[in-house]
This record gives sequence, C-alpha cells and structure tokens, in this order.
Amino acid sequence: MSKSGQTAKNSRFTKHDLRIELLGTSFSIAAEENPVYLESILNNYRLALESTQNSTGLRDPLKIAILTGFLLCDEIQRIFNREVADQEAEAREAEHIARNLISRIDEVVSSQS
Repeated sequence: MSKSGQTAKNSRFTKHDLRIELLGTSFSIAAEENPVYLESILNNYRLALESTQNSTGLRDPLKIAILTGFLLCDEIQRIFNREVADQEAEAREAEHIARNLISRIDEVVSSQS
C-alpha cells in the first residue's frame, strides 16, 4: 500500500475531540469522525433543542433533552417509513412494467406461431 493510501486509512481512525456545551452541561467526547461533520451534528442538535424549548416552553434541561431525543426519533421513523413506502411503490411499478413487457412478448410470440 502506498504511503498516501496508508495515511488516508489511518486518518479515518483518528479520534477527534468535540466539546459539547448544551443545556448547562459541558463535556468532551472523542469520535472517529470528521470534525466538521461532528460540529454539524452538534449544531443540528442544538437547533433541535432550541426548537423544542421554544415550542413547549419547557425549562428543565433533562425534559428538553428527552423530548428532543423523542422528537428526533419520530422524525427518523417518519423518514424511514417514507423510504419504505417509496421502495414499495417502485417495486409495484417495476412489477407492472415487467408484466406489461411479458404480455407484449407473449402477444408477439403468439402472433408468430
């Protein structure tokens, strides 16, 4: 393996520290992810926390964090359900197209017999 390939492979496993300061709590985590990505996720969570706090009026940090986590799980489930429904619709469409093609092939074969 080339030196640059080895460096790229090793950089994937480099741990990066992320300082989290939310809801009056501060701590650091180390993760094997791109620091820009980690900051993006943290910022998205921060926005979700603010949205939950603003829409509910809650002030208890634990309740805000729990409700935000619940709402984010709900959002993930809805996205998953939409993707499954889209895949099922695509499968039905593919089946419909395949049946039409088979029917046309059968017609051509029958007319040549």
